[in-house]
Amino acid sequence: MGNLEGTVAVVTGAGRGIGRAVAEELGASGARVVVNYSNSKGPAEEVVSSLSKNGSENAVAVQADVSDPEQAARLIEETIERFGRIDILVNNAGITIDKTMKKLTTEEWDKVVQVDLNSCYYTVKAALPHFTEQQSGTVINMSSFVGEAGNFGQTNYAAAKAGLIGFTKSAALELARYNVTVNAICPGFIETDMFGAVPENVKDRIRARIPLGRIGEPTDIARTVRFLAEDGGYITGQTISVNGGVYM
Repeated sequence: MGNLEGTVAVVTGAGRGIGRAVAEELGASGARVVVNYSNSKGPAEEVVSSLSKNGSENAVAVQADVSDPEQAARLIEETIERFGRIDILVNNAGITIDKTMKKLTTEEWDKVVQVDLNSCYYTVKAALPHFTEQQSGTVINMSSFVGEAGNFGQTNYAAAKAGLIGFTKSAALELARYNVTVNAICPGFIETDMFGAVPENVKDRIRARIPLGRIGEPTDIARTVRFLAEDGGYITGQTISVNGGVYM
């Protein structure tokens, strides 16, 4: 296994759920972590506190709505000002507004695409000069099995997550010359606040669809991120499905 001691990781949407698990996993491996949040200040500060138990300043919470290009750029610049470099960028921020197309408004379409897809371009674009100067970097984009398979009532979300896969492949081709890897992870159903709102009878039907018979944990995704960051130096342009077999 590799080691992340001395590296700097930025995790967007890291206040809760998958983002929080990723931040904690990378921090446990020795990385200094920028815990990005948009509105979840309290939870983000809890993550920072848990990562800095020994009093060292190994983590910091930075507020930025990464769906805004200026705020996304500020997130990266604050990272450089604080730690002097950026080695790992995990684009995890995402939202859902689930409705059939008949009911979905243009504004609801745009909002999901802006947060779930465009934010990835904004952060990578801002980090690119630093990656090229260092001649190294790891980008991990959080897609979804919905971007591969589609899902009823999620045209906006599915389009954004599918777009992330295409972005990942193209960015991997462009950035390989700078020794920067770019990969996407496609989680299946994961035990997060979002999934917690699903009625129990619906959860039972979902579990029945999953060959491994269980809902995934945020740590299942976090460990995949850690593997790519530590030992994925020869992996780029790939879509890694972590979904219990719900989509093959």
